[in-house]
Amino acid sequence: MGLLIDGKWHDQWYDTDKHGGEFVRESAKLRDWVTRDGAPGPDGQPGLPAEADRYHLYVSLACPWAHRTLILRKLKGLDALIGVSHVSPLMLGEGWSYDRETGSSGDPVNGVAYHRELYTLTDPRYTGRVTVPVLWDKQQKRIVNNESAELLRMLNDAFDDLAGNRLDFYPADLRETIDAVNADVYEHINNGVYKSGFATRQAVYDKHVVALFEALERMEARLAERRYLAGEWLTEADVRLFTTLIRFDAVYHGHFKCNLRRIEDYPNLSNYLRELFQWPGVKETVDFAHIKRHYYYSHDTINPTRIVPRGPLLELERPHDRERLAGQGIREKG
Repeated sequence: MGLLIDGKWHDQWYDTDKHGGEFVRESAKLRDWVTRDGAPGPDGQPGLPAEADRYHLYVSLACPWAHRTLILRKLKGLDALIGVSHVSPLMLGEGWSYDRETGSSGDPVNGVAYHRELYTLTDPRYTGRVTVPVLWDKQQKRIVNNESAELLRMLNDAFDDLAGNRLDFYPADLRETIDAVNADVYEHINNGVYKSGFATRQAVYDKHVVALFEALERMEARLAERRYLAGEWLTEADVRLFTTLIRFDAVYHGHFKCNLRRIEDYPNLSNYLRELFQWPGVKETVDFAHIKRHYYYSHDTINPTRIVPRGPLLELERPHDRERLAGQGIREKG
């Protein structure tokens, strides 16, 4: 995981020593917003209008942050409106690449060899981590936004008139609940697995792995009483948790030492995970070959032998018991 400094590439891992053994995630820097008519974003960000075939999504099939956007693109019926390209699962010295021989789709839009080139095409002197996902504007030839949480909100709303899809993953009356769940899940689960796995001091690891499993226990208890995290309706909160849960037993449990329990050991979380995996359109966004190859091969500071394990054997197609709780699917906008 390298970074650009004044537009120059540096193969540089996170400096955990600077933070006492802590992994600290850099905030996204490119934050323009796509809206239905080009109006400013919700916090006044510069807006661009939603148009068919104007935007292209660049992702990694291994990355949970990028996976969120693939699920929303699929469930919102945006395949024909927004193209997608994925990087190779191997993130080595040159960073994310579009090498077809190692599993990338290639880049039919810009023809770049490395993902970092999209950042320097946007700003020749860009400084910061080179991350996925990014939404690219083919008209202005630049990255619009590289913050996955914001991309979810755009995909949920901006293209409704073009796609004729009124599904709502962020209903107004559930936003307070969704935001509260998102905050807990992001801090302690989505990012918690990384803060545990990338920790370089024992006390730091201990602190974060305990907080991670305490949060999983909270979600387990929550799902004992609710079909989905915000109640009867599936929302973006479920999408955001799902992309970590689906990777947990296959990668985070072993590779990141998040091994107090498996997701399979939680009755509610494991059944909930299977329901979401079996939701129409979701399974096809999951690529375990990319997921396992990326983590075990790319993080040589954690797995220097780069041996990718064969297991575990996951049975995500088997029946779940979530029908016992009231659920109404995904709400449509009024």
